[in-house]
Amino acid sequence: MGEEVKLLRVWGSPFSSRVEIALRLKGVQYEFFEEDLQNKSALLLKSNPVHKKIPVLLHNDKPIAESQVVLEYIDETWKQGFAILPEDPYERAHARFWARFIDEKCLSVIWKACWGSEEHEKAVEEACELLKLLEHELKGNKFFGGEKVGLVDIVGNFIAYWLRAIQEVVGVEILTKEKLPKLYDWSDEFVNVLQESLPPRDKLVAYFRGRFESTTTTSN
Repeated sequence: MGEEVKLLRVWGSPFSSRVEIALRLKGVQYEFFEEDLQNKSALLLKSNPVHKKIPVLLHNDKPIAESQVVLEYIDETWKQGFAILPEDPYERAHARFWARFIDEKCLSVIWKACWGSEEHEKAVEEACELLKLLEHELKGNKFFGGEKVGLVDIVGNFIAYWLRAIQEVVGVEILTKEKLPKLYDWSDEFVNVLQESLPPRDKLVAYFRGRFESTTTTSN
């Protein structure tokens, strides 16, 4: 059966990266289309008319939007080999809970702690407290999925990879070996296993450095 899989993405987006990680873990061949979010393509606007955001997966021209929804679609559509979600219904629900915890609770606070100027120290403290809850959920395992990467690990890609790049640029300390040793080790394991599915670190650091310099210049 011939299948056409396309991904509308932005190279440095952790949300796009989630989908690419899942497709590669499943061994699914796909074609990507780089989007310019300042000048969104007609295909993106047609494929995701509600949110008008990336990523969008096009499977035989049928669009699926929102990264967590896309991850579950990939897991259910290509059942061979690697499983993103566990089989047990309770464990599946548990994974979904923590994946949503990352998106709904952690990301906005971490972003504010890194880039926000108001109540910066309070935001850093709040981010660390949220990540401690996440760290506790590792329960001594290599990954949130146990011995292999699962849904929570993939959704946590911003924490594992992007956050440490941003920290290097802005000089904030949130995810460190001292503060969150188990989560720090997890981030190392995550990068070791999925390096080929992640954007180049030097390119990411350069992008954030440019953003940081432009914001500090503007505020001076």
